[in-house]
Amino acid sequence: RIEGLLEKYCKFLPVPIQFGTKTEYFETGEGDDKKEEKREVPNIINETRPIWKRQPTDLKDEDYLRFYRELYPMSPEPMFWIHLNIDYPFNLTGVLYFPKLGNSMEVTRNKIHLYSNQVYVTDDVRDIVPEWLLLLHGVIDSPDIPLNVSRSYLQSDSNVKKISEYITKKVADKLHDLFKNDRPAFEQKWRDVGVFVKYGMISDKKFEERAMNFALVQNVKGESFLLNDYKEKIKTSQTDKHSKIVVIYTNDPDGHHAQINATQNRGYDVLQLDTVLDNHWMQHIEYRGGDSNLVFVRVDSDTVDNLVQKDEKRESVLSEKEQEEVKKIFETVVKNQVGASVSLSPLSPDEQPVLITKPEFMRRMKEMQTMHGMGGLGDFPESYNVVVNTNHPLVAQKLLKISDDSEKNTFSQYLVNLALLQQGMLRGEALTGFVSATLGKL
Repeated sequence: RIEGLLEKYCKFLPVPIQFGTKTEYFETGEGDDKKEEKREVPNIINETRPIWKRQPTDLKDEDYLRFYRELYPMSPEPMFWIHLNIDYPFNLTGVLYFPKLGNSMEVTRNKIHLYSNQVYVTDDVRDIVPEWLLLLHGVIDSPDIPLNVSRSYLQSDSNVKKISEYITKKVADKLHDLFKNDRPAFEQKWRDVGVFVKYGMISDKKFEERAMNFALVQNVKGESFLLNDYKEKIKTSQTDKHSKIVVIYTNDPDGHHAQINATQNRGYDVLQLDTVLDNHWMQHIEYRGGDSNLVFVRVDSDTVDNLVQKDEKRESVLSEKEQEEVKKIFETVVKNQVGASVSLSPLSPDEQPVLITKPEFMRRMKEMQTMHGMGGLGDFPESYNVVVNTNHPLVAQKLLKISDDSEKNTFSQYLVNLALLQQGMLRGEALTGFVSATLGKL
């Protein structure tokens, strides 16, 4: 137990600490006379000159990686790191590592260790390091952080505030340097770095201002852009009648394949925004004020004609009476499907006869409440629109020429099921029945 306490609190003390002895094996002699011997040597349990007390110029990448493996032996190797070293207006040294986050945003609050003059203090640095920086791993060492004080005193301490701002600036500078010096490599790492950067942008206004110089968005083609550059790219084709630049995105490129194709055929670009934080980040960008005139819409939130609303209007080939009849048929078909509503739209004949769309605002609110474990919208069934393309030949010609009402309903149900299947929303008994009916037609 004593050794464990020494390991925890004195592992990097600046003076050697001996705890008993240990056996050291060594070889003597050569050739046939070679033999292994042993001897007892002092058991020094601490490293008196850890890497955060050394100059970055004296260290190699392997030194940083070896230290990381010593601190977190079960973790994958970090992507990169920053070396902290400042002695005015406060004293702070340390090394902070950027772990591979992927699509995870699980904040483990004990990954940054606080030391004071190389003596371990705590692994709970919530009142010293901003919440979003707790995603980092590593060590900070400062004698200027007051110890054994209340949380409110710590939060109001001027040195603590300056240390927090300094670390934030160093993180932003490191990310900007990586972007500027080797953009292709930075783009390759964006999948892991992006969650961290977006969390910082949402949480810290100063960091957000700096992050605009390196925060990326990536489209489904794998191309990467700074947000302001992307605005310029889509400005001409994706500005709606309200002068808003419409950013179209998907969180499931495979599941939205048909909608993405239709959208790209219209000349629009589609971003891939599929991390756990993207709903919050999009809303933050939309409402952050200033000159922000972006609005985000998911590719399946409406028909292609309405994703970017223009003043143009397409006419339906059906009369008003025929449209009423079509709507009544489809409302009968979906009346038992909870959350479904029917609307008619005069789309291109080349579009699908029936499409499923999910209203952006309601879906986004439901997803965020579900993520936070809240009730309200998260408890309600998913709402969606069954959009009937009145200009498609299967609707405008074939459906209306069927004389038997039962056959009309069966045909309409088949079209709705095709649309649901395409969205991955046809399950259970409905899916089994659809497969059986399809096999019966073959």
